[in-house]
Amino acid sequence: MANPNDPALHSWIDIAPGSDFPIQNLPFGVFETEERGPRLGVAIGEYVLDLYAVSQFGFFEDLELGPKMPKVFRRRSLNQFIALGRPAWRAVRQRVSELLRHDNAALRADEVMRECLLRQSEVQMLRPVKPHNYTDFYSSIEHATNVGIMFRDPANALLPNWRHIPIGYHGRASSIVVSGTDIRRPNGQRKAPDAAVPTFGPSQQLDFELEVGFIVGKGTQLGDTIPIQNAEDHIFGLVLFNDWSARDIQSWEYVPLGPFLGKSFGSSVSPWVVTLDALEPFRVAGPVQEPEPLLYLRQLDSHNFDVQLEVDLQPENGPATTISRSNFGLMYWSMAQQLTHHASNGCNMEVGDLYASGTISGPTPDSLGSMLELSWRGTRPLPLADGSERKFLLDGDTVTMRGYCERNGLRIGFGEVTGKILPAPVL
Repeated sequence: MANPNDPALHSWIDIAPGSDFPIQNLPFGVFETEERGPRLGVAIGEYVLDLYAVSQFGFFEDLELGPKMPKVFRRRSLNQFIALGRPAWRAVRQRVSELLRHDNAALRADEVMRECLLRQSEVQMLRPVKPHNYTDFYSSIEHATNVGIMFRDPANALLPNWRHIPIGYHGRASSIVVSGTDIRRPNGQRKAPDAAVPTFGPSQQLDFELEVGFIVGKGTQLGDTIPIQNAEDHIFGLVLFNDWSARDIQSWEYVPLGPFLGKSFGSSVSPWVVTLDALEPFRVAGPVQEPEPLLYLRQLDSHNFDVQLEVDLQPENGPATTISRSNFGLMYWSMAQQLTHHASNGCNMEVGDLYASGTISGPTPDSLGSMLELSWRGTRPLPLADGSERKFLLDGDTVTMRGYCERNGLRIGFGEVTGKILPAPVL
């Protein structure tokens, strides 16, 4: 049985060099067409492999995954498929890899191929999971330091707890939308530093946050914990994530309880979930943690992933400018540590929950993961390719994030997460 990650594998489908979706990737997502309705798929090159159609041709029958298997492929989310457990995910990915190999003709018959393969350009991608819960972390030491310098004491930018605990807050799961969904500029209370009272109206400091999220694949019961050595057993895969933020609303409201309306108006998620199995060849060690974490957070081996990230900003009717290049491997707190800490008080995890990394910033000016940092709170306007400048996002701006791993000629990509800013609703 061939290893699905084998760099030597190639498919009978013509896949362009540099594609995010070679046969070694095979990320899972949810799509629909007018004729087919919602169903699960796998990305391969420029195509989507319809997993329900594959199941109807009997290609999964010998996997012994239970009588409900075909039904989970006709759903509006991956949740029920994920709930089948890691053996099921791996078996399906393995079988799909076998079916798409260059030396397997099973899917290449005209009738079968017409039913099972669709061009990505011809389908509508849906939100990949229905998250019951969403938590956003704050795990980039560069980002936390920059924010501390701007808003607190430059000499003591990190709060005393930051190096000891993966900081996070519970966000709004209902406003997470799939890539390509427009985002309305939010209204809210804002208070200028020299004003006596706040005002209400559209945010004037709308921002993005470059993040990577992970999807919970194995739930826990209330009162259970997740030992650090088992944490990755509870993770299905990773997505790109844009945590849209209204900085002026956020800065007025967040004391003393943290983010609220400045965050909950919308977050965008990429449609394809890249499995941890596909990312295995791209593990890297994270930053040295000083002081050493408490025992329950200490981890062995490498739990970060070398995912290269970039952000484009495109004004309406103008060219796009790449304004940031960063890397997920820079995160101070790993996903395993985040999940272990999240469950350490007995909080129950649920299949499909989405947990985001927090803004991913690097050590150089071009690796910062938000407009807040790139323009340094609006004091250093950012030049764009059309000659205009930005301190924060304007109506009509489109933000597109991309991510990929690349090593020894093999590229595993996430596709993109994109969203356009629309004017605030009129009250």
